[in-house]
Amino acid sequence: MGWDPNEGSLPSQVEDGIVDSGHSRLSQLGYKQELKRDLSVFSNFAFSFSIISVITGITTLYNSGLTNGGPLVMVYGWLIAGGFSMLVGLSMAEICSSYPTSGGLYYWSAQLAGQSWAPFASWMTGWFNIVGQVFLRNSYIVEFKILDTYSEWAVTASIDFSLAQMIQVIILLSTGGANGGGYEASKYVVIAFHGGILLIHAILNSLPISVLSFFGQLAAAWNIAGVFVLMLLIPLVATERASAKFVFTHFNNDSAEGIQSKPYIFLLGLLMSQYTLTGYDASAHMTEETKSADVNGPRGIISAIGISVLVGWGYIIGITFAVTDIPRLLSSTNDAGGYAIAEVFYQAFKSRYGSGVGGIICLGVVAVAIFFCGMSSVTSNSRMAYAFSRDGAMPFSSFWHKVNSQEVPLNAVWLSAVISFCMALTSLGSLVAFQAMVSIAVIGLYIAYALPIFFRVTLARKSFIPGPFNLGRFGILVGWVAIIWVATISVLFSLPVAYPITTETLNYTPVAVGGLLFLTVFSWIVSARHWFKGPITNIDK
Repeated sequence: MGWDPNEGSLPSQVEDGIVDSGHSRLSQLGYKQELKRDLSVFSNFAFSFSIISVITGITTLYNSGLTNGGPLVMVYGWLIAGGFSMLVGLSMAEICSSYPTSGGLYYWSAQLAGQSWAPFASWMTGWFNIVGQVFLRNSYIVEFKILDTYSEWAVTASIDFSLAQMIQVIILLSTGGANGGGYEASKYVVIAFHGGILLIHAILNSLPISVLSFFGQLAAAWNIAGVFVLMLLIPLVATERASAKFVFTHFNNDSAEGIQSKPYIFLLGLLMSQYTLTGYDASAHMTEETKSADVNGPRGIISAIGISVLVGWGYIIGITFAVTDIPRLLSSTNDAGGYAIAEVFYQAFKSRYGSGVGGIICLGVVAVAIFFCGMSSVTSNSRMAYAFSRDGAMPFSSFWHKVNSQEVPLNAVWLSAVISFCMALTSLGSLVAFQAMVSIAVIGLYIAYALPIFFRVTLARKSFIPGPFNLGRFGILVGWVAIIWVATISVLFSLPVAYPITTETLNYTPVAVGGLLFLTVFSWIVSARHWFKGPITNIDK
């Protein structure tokens, strides 16, 4: 297992000034180089790392972690989810090395499933991937209560929607807090914030890839620096700190939404970690714009997961040292209206300096990280839409896969932004319906991750030709463990998260995922099987 360019039969040597190995491999796969290949390995890593964005995921899901098991589950659950996510990433990286195309997962499935199954495998993987990506920007659960008008506001919100909510909380604290007559933005103001953020992201993603690469690298640096600053600053400023015993051994089941079983609570507590550790397929979708993509694409996937696990664990531990009263952090009566980490930041500075301004600035650091996370998500999703439409799988494909004079898939960028905004509009009418839709995000993405891995270890077990990065004799074993983990978390994400079960507390994930499965299979049987033939080469066009 390793980075051996001499293993396998795929050419991957780079001769300076002559042929880029990623370009050469793309030509062998039958595709023209239409996007500008200008990304370094760090830029490729930066896009995935910024989408995983531990500072975004942990901050917005910290309420869920405190509720379901508390410190013990967050600290050790993060390592469990991180370890298995790395195995999934390793399997994906091995396949990416062999097939470095923007289509990523759906192209891999087509190549690995065999000629007879290729169109159907590609169709299923592609739609689960692209829908999961769109909904990923709508998958961060932010559970908090603001004033008495929201007795139980649990919103499953997008990355950009989460940023809109973060801005709402920053404004609330800046104007006096929930207990001091602070300004509470209505849901219409929040959706307006959301629309404005998406507009900015679409504009940024319309710029040349060289400019976007700079923002991607800045995003990665901001995420890493932000994590280290906050994990050290917050517990140092706080006048009251938790003990190491509390951080590493305390199990909270006092606020577990009517659930009494500790093993069940522990399993639910894993969801915070697994929700966060997703989106690293972005490195695969950026391979047609990455130099030496058959090597650097896999490196981007693996390094994004590995570094995220390490810095995320430090962030959880550091912030949790500033947690001394879990019920108060989750209460609607605190200044942040029940937004746990916002309350931690605010009270840490207020208790020491008499003012929470420093905490509000720290929330600003998180807000910028969420902004970069959303920006990178639009980038990844637009490349997936570009590639999928290039192969004729989307309505009006010829329009969506066009690139402009700067080699940017402009139409796919704006399609991604518009669909995300339209989906968020449903939250104005029904939060239950909104939650049902966006619950597809993580399961949809991980199903898309698992399908090509499954074909790799079954139908293509003997025929798969590895690229310069491969797992050697461990490939099959790692692949099967990855598949079993995806099956396990698919069940976990479908379990009830509160009792008693009512129309408001019911977990609609099985219904939503089942609905997507039905629509995808139904559209295949009725229509797509007659015209969709899988990935279409265009090098001769």
